[in-house]
Amino acid sequence: MQVSQIAQVPPPRVKPTAMVDEAVQAMQNARGGAVVITDQGRPAGMFTERDVLLRVVAASKDPETTLVREVMTSSIESISADTDAIRALEMMVSRHIRHLPVVDGEGKLVGLVSMRNILLNYLDVLRGGIEKGTGH
Repeated sequence: MQVSQIAQVPPPRVKPTAMVDEAVQAMQNARGGAVVITDQGRPAGMFTERDVLLRVVAASKDPETTLVREVMTSSIESISADTDAIRALEMMVSRHIRHLPVVDGEGKLVGLVSMRNILLNYLDVLRGGIEKGTGH
């Protein structure tokens, strides 16, 4: 299965000039734990629940006046929409990340896949196999 089939589309996103509280609101609206920071439609960073805790709360920064670009993770990985979900999961595990922006052939953001998306999908597959007597 390709990540494009299980990715969150449209992905939650904000611009680097957004305030932290806007990014948190985007996460909340998407019911997820991360938002992609985009510049001209391309991923420029990620802002996650962990960033909120460590870079905002622990650093005593004001979410209403702190730019997300000041506290985002800027060194990020992305994957193409046709990447196999298992390959994406392997990449996440080996690099200790939980969210990957999904990009098209031009590097434009088209989705966001999380470790949870992938695991829930394969859990459904396993359940289906067990119910049909083909799983382990």
